[in-house]
Amino acid sequence: MLTFRSANIAFGVLLLVLLVLDMQYKVPALFYILLVFFYSLVLFYGSYFVQSQFYMKTVCKADTAEKKIALTFDDGPLNSYTPQLLSVLSNHNVMATFFCIGKNAATHTALLRQVHQQGHIIGSHSFSHGLWFDLLSAKKMEADLQQAHAVFKKELDCNIKWFRPPYGVTNPNLKKAVERMGYTAIGWNVRSMDTVAKDEQGLLKKLKQSLKPGAVFLFHDTMAITVKVLPDFIIYAQQQGYEIAPLDKLLNLQPYAD
Repeated sequence: MLTFRSANIAFGVLLLVLLVLDMQYKVPALFYILLVFFYSLVLFYGSYFVQSQFYMKTVCKADTAEKKIALTFDDGPLNSYTPQLLSVLSNHNVMATFFCIGKNAATHTALLRQVHQQGHIIGSHSFSHGLWFDLLSAKKMEADLQQAHAVFKKELDCNIKWFRPPYGVTNPNLKKAVERMGYTAIGWNVRSMDTVAKDEQGLLKKLKQSLKPGAVFLFHDTMAITVKVLPDFIIYAQQQGYEIAPLDKLLNLQPYAD
């Protein structure tokens, strides 16, 4: 598996080879430029694809052949559309996981408690989910995660263990912060793209085609289209023989610390 460490070793070896060759044959500068370019591409890939495990371990699916999947929702809780999604899930007797933004949870405490009281799992999606979150130092990232953690502890009286990186972006600083918090990073292997989808039938078709054993679906409880499409997707999945399981049961991981 390609990791940050193995990529650095490979880059260092190739750079050393170029330097040795350069002393004997005068290697053109283009070779150095190409090496740096491809190294940058690898770093970009590792940062922006949460399933890559490049910088840190992320649990993105279950290793199973059983027809079981899990639903996860990011970015809430918000008055629109978290309550509507809770109604859909309740009507179909489905348990899900909500990776909440701390500042939204602090503003909508009653809604946060409702999500939890209905049996859904709560995970952290950072406190700020800021545009520049990924450029913060490890210390500032940790402070952000601690701020969110305190909100969940105060309102739910539980110590969460699960964290989903904002935008799915990872880097060495985030790895340090997550490890210091004792968190487990949770990703996904089916991204619904509901934040950009405009066509309900197109989105539903994509979801149907993505059904596979052990899949972890990423949705957002902030989108109207998700509320409209989710009931049909749940019905379809169940008709195909799939069980929509709580994420802790699917992954066999504990979401809260004792």
